[in-house]
Amino acid sequence: MEEIEGVRTWKGMTVAELVRCMRGCAFGAGRLAKAVEIYEEMLREETTKFIAIAGAMVPAGMRNVIAQMIREGYVDVVVTTGANLVHDIIEALGMHHYKLHTPEVDDIELRKQSIDRIYDVAVHDDAFVALEDFIRSVFDDLSQDRSYSIRELTERIGENLSDRDSVLRSAVDSAVPVFCPAIADSMIGLHAWIYKQMRRFHVDAFDDMKELVDIFCDAKRTGALILGGGVPKNFLLQTALVAPPREDGREGFDFAIQITTDTPENGGLSGATLEEAKSWGKICTNAKAVTVYCDATIALPVLIAAVQPG
Repeated sequence: MEEIEGVRTWKGMTVAELVRCMRGCAFGAGRLAKAVEIYEEMLREETTKFIAIAGAMVPAGMRNVIAQMIREGYVDVVVTTGANLVHDIIEALGMHHYKLHTPEVDDIELRKQSIDRIYDVAVHDDAFVALEDFIRSVFDDLSQDRSYSIRELTERIGENLSDRDSVLRSAVDSAVPVFCPAIADSMIGLHAWIYKQMRRFHVDAFDDMKELVDIFCDAKRTGALILGGGVPKNFLLQTALVAPPREDGREGFDFAIQITTDTPENGGLSGATLEEAKSWGKICTNAKAVTVYCDATIALPVLIAAVQPG
């Protein structure tokens, strides 16, 4: 046991200083401070850093921090949902998301105005028209004589974007692969299906698995930052199931940070603990790991601000 040390604050306090003070606290404050310690170690050591991004992180305003993480070497591999990529592209095309004053709105009236709602975020249908035109132009430049992996497809999309704050463009510029295993479950996937009705177009949904497993196997150490759960979390962690044990017998990820608002009692993956993942061999038995129960739009910026050099 350790004595609880209360947080002290002062004028001009930095995020890093605040988190250091939180190390003596319990509950969420202590967990977030531990997450910062683990991430700092991941950055110091020769660690291949993976991030799994579920939820509506981009529409909520996390696009810039994720792109910054990619550009500045805080992450080496991205696994995300198609929805996050869709909204990244929308912003890169000059369209925008808007914050509603309250989520208690008349959704039928929003429909009449061609406005779509994501809790307290709004986006206009015109954004998806621009998305469709852009996606089709990217597809038109792809060869009809070969198959593409999903990772290759996200790379081609990123190459056609010029916005520096784009997640996909930043990934291309930084040679960071972006995997999107459930891309069919998004507007990108919907337009890909429509496009296939008119022209030969083939994407192999399974090709990415070998590339992701190879990255994991080639890494000296591996660290996972998991935002939410769902498909990105499982697709990332399952790589450890087919990777051979290291020479010292280690299996699974060496470091793991999970940020979620879900709890484990209902058996869902988003709330499944990292301890549970050890039973599968996805997380190393002696891994440095922590689950932070918090909205990721709060915890992620604090985490990254705290690990940045002063």
